[in-house]
Amino acid sequence: MDQAAPSTTIVLVHGAFADSSSWNGVIAILHRRGYNVISVANPLRGLSQDATYLRSVIDSVPGPVLIAGHSYGGAVMSEAADGARNVRALVYIASFILEMGESIAELVAKYSGGKLGPALEPRPFPLLNGESGSEMYIRQDQFRAVFAADLPQEVTDLMAATQRPITATALEDRATKTAWQTIPSWMMVTLRDRAIPPDSMHFMAARAGSTTVGIDASHAVAVSQPEAVADLIDTAARTTGTTD
Repeated sequence: MDQAAPSTTIVLVHGAFADSSSWNGVIAILHRRGYNVISVANPLRGLSQDATYLRSVIDSVPGPVLIAGHSYGGAVMSEAADGARNVRALVYIASFILEMGESIAELVAKYSGGKLGPALEPRPFPLLNGESGSEMYIRQDQFRAVFAADLPQEVTDLMAATQRPITATALEDRATKTAWQTIPSWMMVTLRDRAIPPDSMHFMAARAGSTTVGIDASHAVAVSQPEAVADLIDTAARTTGTTD
């Protein structure tokens, strides 16, 4: 870099059907630009539970923080960052920006064009109380078309096999906090997205007053176009003064 290393820490939050390694390309670029980066292992168990965990990570970071969330990860960071004094910016990457009392399932139903629902496969898993819950996977033979159509088949085959499921209840949980109302936000709208309709992303970004950029990419934009994602995060950090 041609200047002093930024003082900010970038906290990355993956969404459903992904894991922390989905940010690897973005992390490598941010490291070259001098940023400290934490890619959080989002539990994907429930909105409140996941937000509580993310908030514990945020609170452990000294100095300013910028959070970037992908897909469901955006809903989690909106909940977790509310009232966090060290969070300077929120960057939504092909993401959900929920209003108070709204759920992901409810919002997705408002817009046509999404192909995720029919591709989901529920599987039972044991709960700590002895009962059973349901978690959702993308069927592996549909993963590339729905989630990552702009990546090679050999890459998406690995992503499909290593995907992390999300509980069905997490998609129905209603937001109780909206950090975007007090923290500056950016939204990357993925124009070839089959998981979240672009019209839905535009609606959420406009409602939140987010600075919006569009990109010709699939839902898995952090994997297919990490440079563009890193550039948006860098822009948000510099705009909010977290690189000083």
